[in-house]
Amino acid sequence: MTETTIPDHRDTPAGEGQAAEPSGTYPPTEEMLDAPVDPAEREAREGRLRKAWEVPKGWRYWSEVNNTDVGIWYSFAALGFMLCAGVLALLIRVQLAVPENDFLSADRFNQFFTMHGSAMMFLFAVPMFEAISILVLPAVLGARDLPFPRLSAFGFWSFLIGGSFVLGSILFDASPKSGWFMYPPLATEQEGVGPDIWLLGLSFIEIASIAAAVELIVGVVKTRPPGMRINIMPLYGWYVLVVGVMILFAFPPLIAGDFLFELQRSLDWPFFDPDRGGDPILWQHLFWIFGHPEVYIVFLPAIAVAAMVVPTAAQRPIVGYSWIVLSAVGVGFLSFGLWVHHMFTTGLPSLSLGFFSAASEAVVIPTGVQIFAFVATLMVGRVKMILPMLWIAGALAIFTIGGLTGVMVALAPFDWQVHDTYFIVAHLHYTLFGGLVFPIIGGVYYFYPFFAKRMMSDRLGKIAFWLTFSGFNICFLPMHLTGLLGMPRRVATYSSEMEWGWLNMISSVGSFIIAAGILVFVWDLIRPKRHEPLSERNPWDAGTLEWSHDIPEENWGVRSVPYVTSRYPLWEDHKFMERLDGGRFYMPDAPGLKRETMVTSAVDALPQAVVPITGPAWCTLWAAAFTGGAFILPVFKFYMLAAMSGAVAVGFIIYWLWTATAQVPKAPDRDVGLGLRLPVYVSGWRAPGWWAMFITMLGDATAFASIVFGVFFFWTARPDFPPEGTSHADAVWVTVSAVGFVLAWGATVAARGLNRRERRGAARALLVAAVVATLGAAGAMGLALWLPGLEPASHAYPAMMYALGVWVGAHSAVAVIMLLYCLAGSLAGKLTPRYDADLCNVTLFWHFLCLTGLVTALMMGVFPRLVS
Repeated sequence: MTETTIPDHRDTPAGEGQAAEPSGTYPPTEEMLDAPVDPAEREAREGRLRKAWEVPKGWRYWSEVNNTDVGIWYSFAALGFMLCAGVLALLIRVQLAVPENDFLSADRFNQFFTMHGSAMMFLFAVPMFEAISILVLPAVLGARDLPFPRLSAFGFWSFLIGGSFVLGSILFDASPKSGWFMYPPLATEQEGVGPDIWLLGLSFIEIASIAAAVELIVGVVKTRPPGMRINIMPLYGWYVLVVGVMILFAFPPLIAGDFLFELQRSLDWPFFDPDRGGDPILWQHLFWIFGHPEVYIVFLPAIAVAAMVVPTAAQRPIVGYSWIVLSAVGVGFLSFGLWVHHMFTTGLPSLSLGFFSAASEAVVIPTGVQIFAFVATLMVGRVKMILPMLWIAGALAIFTIGGLTGVMVALAPFDWQVHDTYFIVAHLHYTLFGGLVFPIIGGVYYFYPFFAKRMMSDRLGKIAFWLTFSGFNICFLPMHLTGLLGMPRRVATYSSEMEWGWLNMISSVGSFIIAAGILVFVWDLIRPKRHEPLSERNPWDAGTLEWSHDIPEENWGVRSVPYVTSRYPLWEDHKFMERLDGGRFYMPDAPGLKRETMVTSAVDALPQAVVPITGPAWCTLWAAAFTGGAFILPVFKFYMLAAMSGAVAVGFIIYWLWTATAQVPKAPDRDVGLGLRLPVYVSGWRAPGWWAMFITMLGDATAFASIVFGVFFFWTARPDFPPEGTSHADAVWVTVSAVGFVLAWGATVAARGLNRRERRGAARALLVAAVVATLGAAGAMGLALWLPGLEPASHAYPAMMYALGVWVGAHSAVAVIMLLYCLAGSLAGKLTPRYDADLCNVTLFWHFLCLTGLVTALMMGVFPRLVS
């Protein structure tokens, strides 16, 4: 790497619209890094940093948004939900232990297995990954913090409220009882509020999941320390990036499915009713487009933990870094092409069966590459059998068995034989327990000294492992035979004549042994350790950045943001810790007593800016609470209250954004140390906010594409779509709507340009024009559906047209709020020609919305007339 001097723009006369640029020397020289820091100055800097990152005391502690604290809350909440789901599983096993048992009624049994699956998948598996990542990712990357801590806090409170609502329904005998996949027509026809609790409660949680995914993706892309190019990033960061992208594209189809499902439940729009042109198979497609990537969303984070533990246990760098990265990306890509293997028994054409069967087999290749790389690392290293490695070894053994049975069920003829039997129950538990629970527990033992500064018990850890490992195999290994003997899933009891009793008794005994192992682990996790000594700083002798943490604990993340040039700096740079602790890297100070983090370029991690980080606030909690009201109150048909709750939630979010984001700085840049000055405000593609908007809109576009997919599905699957002689959306008003969206988009883009050229009055006028055009476009779309007399409850065709209209109408409302926010910012001086991040982000939103409006116009006005 050669030394370069970044031009100094401070003395250059700059127009109002010209943004500050980095200036000074980069990268730092060895002499600069070795330069001593005056002890008094160092102490003063540490005092300011400590003050800036101070955690609120007393009851105000719950207003904290620091990712370390939020990650711990998130982790314990997910663990609590997992324990509740585990209790349900034990009750299910008690019911099935002997034939013709009446311990649980059939109705209660149905609620329990539905909530067990839903809680494990939606309240434990994905949230636990996000929780641990929020907790450890800043340290793994050497970042002071992730860019949107309030978004993390909002996601946590949403998760806690939504999870408590969904799981708490079981206490009132009101839970859904159609299985965690909620297949219609069983679920759509169920009486009571159970399906609505599942749909609306989990939709609320899915939003929290996507919020966390946005935070993690932007964190990996934009907050790596200087020098940490994408090809030397820790494997954990790669896995977080891949899984975050998978969440972004996997959850929206389910959200789209929930949207259609709830419209049918609330308004009787017949998307899944075959008698009125609907088709329940559409739900299966939308669910499993989410559901199968979900398996790898669960599995890859576990591999990420293994990728951190294995090199530490082997005391050498991982073997095949590049192959592991390529394999992780390959698994993520292939996982979206496998969903149909969950639908082999729905009567698919032979070509589809062959294609999806082959694709399901192919995913074994990249998965195997990763496991072989771990084995190779252990073979060429000097293995220390540390406790986390014991759990990882158990995980690899169990997951491999689950993978082998996965190869079996990927073959359509075999799947036809064992579909919906206990063989599938055994397969999925070997996959998920081996691919999730064991690695997560191993990860907790591994990272515990990092976040608690003390060690868990080695003795209790081994007891917990052997109880869990043996109990798991006693419980689930016999289920393969139970399934092959024909016992179906989701039956509350069975006849003694079937001779399944002894196998079920063994499984039930095994389940309680698992529970004993988990309880030992939980006790070891929560038992008081206040009087135990602090752990060593790097107790596992690891080589990655998170083990440069401070003992005793400091809340500032890293003492100084390091300059990183290797994958294992703690092993390969013998001066690293001295420089880090001495504050000789970047940002060793908090001059304004403000929380800040460094933003770097996406690929080469070149320093780009220092941006302020939002501090403690209650608005995130209130925003989550009222957002929860907007989702939960419709379950009980309180639509007006739900609308009011949603409006209050929007108010809190606007307050949060207005008071804490994109603030006009007092100075355009500041000294970050080592002869480098960085801007303190960036907009456009260099800003984390722009990336967050881009990533969010990718997910939003995926949800919209899922609804469009529904239109094409009905067209190919139903001969009466659209029905013969039916009315179509009015072509004239559809055209007016399309023109309106284009005009609104053009006005927004032009407003941004004029604002940068300091023509603020014209920019404000165009923002007003964009608001008017947006309202006109949405209104025209409503008229296009209403004037021809389309009745959405009469047939799936008008229902789909209305669904598209509702989707675009809701987004138009959001667009109007955004435009008015920018207009208010311009009038208040928050949005200027030089500091225009808000308007850049809204313009980006409009690129997507304009495309959405035009596609909707084509689907309403052109497509039906072409195919009729």
